Amino acid sequence: MSPPSTSQSTNVYPSPRLGSLVYYAVLMVTFLAASSAPTPLYRLYQAHWHFSTTWLTLVFASYVFALLVTLLVTGSLSDHVGRRPVVAGAIVGELLSLGLFWAADGLEWLLAARILQGIATGVVTSALAAAMLDSDHTRGPVMASIAPLSGMGIGALFAGALVTYAPAPMRLVYIVLIVLLVVLGLWLKRIPESVTPRPGALASLRPRAHIPPSVRGPLFRVIPAVVSSWALGGFALSLGPILVESISGVHNPLIGCLITFLLPFIGGISVLILRTGPPRRTVLIGTTCLMVGMLGLLLGVYQTAVSVLLAGTAIAGVGFGAAFMGAMRIVMPLAPPTERSALMAAFYVICYLSASTLALCGGIATQYLGLIPTTYVYGSLVALLSLAAFLGTLTQRPSRDKFQARCQNPT
Repeated sequence: MSPPSTSQSTNVYPSPRLGSLVYYAVLMVTFLAASSAPTPLYRLYQAHWHFSTTWLTLVFASYVFALLVTLLVTGSLSDHVGRRPVVAGAIVGELLSLGLFWAADGLEWLLAARILQGIATGVVTSALAAAMLDSDHTRGPVMASIAPLSGMGIGALFAGALVTYAPAPMRLVYIVLIVLLVVLGLWLKRIPESVTPRPGALASLRPRAHIPPSVRGPLFRVIPAVVSSWALGGFALSLGPILVESISGVHNPLIGCLITFLLPFIGGISVLILRTGPPRRTVLIGTTCLMVGMLGLLLGVYQTAVSVLLAGTAIAGVGFGAAFMGAMRIVMPLAPPTERSALMAAFYVICYLSASTLALCGGIATQYLGLIPTTYVYGSLVALLSLAAFLGTLTQRPSRDKFQARCQNPT
């Protein structure tokens, strides 16, 4: 979920190009759907290849780490070589990763496929977000925020349905994704380039992550909201299906992946609904929903009631999207324009490390404490971090909000 990069070489269209916007949005949904497609298969992989829950979360974390490093290195590459070459290269990389998933017959193949998939997704996210902004400066940023979240949810649900009801459960979902990406790759030839290539491509590969002094105070106040929302996302995408199956007693991948579907999909809807509200209020709504949602999820675990667990997940999904979007809108306008890309890199370091490292710690904890006790501890941590973010945002000076509003809506 990388923000659009900007460049003086971008050709601002005199009128929106709806066809390009739709194409890039569909491609973003496809990439993120592919990223969550393996989640409903983790139980099958464990049963066939006999690896621990720690290794399961390491497989997920390897994807996130690869994505993070790649995003830091290639985030502005498309500003120099163009959107289409970067997108085309990422499609090739994603097809190779899906081929590895299809041919996988052991944990090593799964790790290799996940790492390659993380690299391909890291390469494409910034280029696609920027391409959507190029295509439509009004609707592009909204689509760039919604498409990744909805893609993750749709991918999990679609994969869960195929794994449950279609033949070749460990292969078919990857064949479908390969065919879809090949079609989209061929269609890329019809999409006009929006960037004039310019020198500096190699220099742009130098990672940059920096927090300007003027941003540190507000950022530190909202960091708990970012960490809690992304930590919950990492848990849902790695251990969520196992938790649902354990509570329900039903070994059905479609039932198990409902938690993986609800959290990001409803998060995308909350971004759409709350996108025009004041960022401070959005963070307060988000952190409140995270707290209430986590309490509902934990209550469902305690009562072994899947309906209560999923209802809590849905409420937490509202918090996931709102807290993330609100936190970003609080801090980004405070940075000078020349430092925003470096700040965004630092922001995403926080996001992805929260998702990967805490999920990995949760996987390790299940080996010693068990899944249910680990869920109680993990959920309580998410709720406490959300409470800290709520209190930090509540005590923020109103004058700062007015300044941010002027930055976001200059007249």
